[in-house]
Amino acid sequence: MRIVLNGQQAFGQAVLEALIERGDDVVAVYCEPNDNPNRPDPLHQSARDNGIQVLQPKNFKSEQVLSEFKSLKPDLGVMAYVTRIVPASFLNAPVHGTIQYHPSLLPAHRGPSSMNWPIIQGEEETGLTIFWPDEGLDTGPILMQKKVTIESDDTLGSLYFNKLYPLGVEALLESIDLVKKGNAPRVFQDESKASYESWCNDDAAVIDWTQSTMNIYNLIRGCNPQPGSWAEHTEGIVRFYDAKIAAMKGEAGSIIATTSEGIVVATVDGSIEILRLRENNGPKIRAGESSLGVGTHFGPG
Repeated sequence: MRIVLNGQQAFGQAVLEALIERGDDVVAVYCEPNDNPNRPDPLHQSARDNGIQVLQPKNFKSEQVLSEFKSLKPDLGVMAYVTRIVPASFLNAPVHGTIQYHPSLLPAHRGPSSMNWPIIQGEEETGLTIFWPDEGLDTGPILMQKKVTIESDDTLGSLYFNKLYPLGVEALLESIDLVKKGNAPRVFQDESKASYESWCNDDAAVIDWTQSTMNIYNLIRGCNPQPGSWAEHTEGIVRFYDAKIAAMKGEAGSIIATTSEGIVVATVDGSIEILRLRENNGPKIRAGESSLGVGTHFGPG
């Protein structure tokens, strides 16, 4: 089967190299335009290293881009970490259509930050979906799903790199095999169970210290490493990364103790020990090495 891979970054690279390793016929790779020459996209670099044609259109809506794609005579399109809108004309051009990886159990958590929100919302399970994309946003029929447990100490980083990343590569390969065999499922999504969240950005990542300890802890985990939950104090902004729940109490939003590992910040019903942070635009450091001391108060709580 003639496969065209569309993706970016390390996940796209891992999918490409897995396909090459097992002998699949990848005839071209689409990836993001305008690579930084000092930091090339891993997928772009891997495709070049393996002698595979790389295409980097600024968008997928022009007739020229579609004509170029059709000239590849693709049997299957595979989308591995694609953040741009791809029109139905492009998705439907391959003989067997296009399949896509999405890191949630669709129809739950449609949208661009689908790994952050299950952690932030305190869920204990999430997973990934391989689906047949259509003109909607993460709305196409489901081909395959795999579930994973969100452990109490999982962060966005650990959930992705330890679970959804390797499992996603495996699921795409399994899905391609089902397409080859002609028995790949197409299960329509249950719209009554659908949810959508937009980008997990700084507006979503600001800490309100009047929230419960668990809510704040989940926010910190769900924003670690990106975008990094944050709060203001008199010297600027602090972003919080590694953390754990503590048992002390005090004025919500204030540092009430320092430990050998970090600083303890009070919430409305307990406290959280911050283990790693970043002050303003500085580097990430162990919280115990920061200039922050007992009595420092963070807003807005």
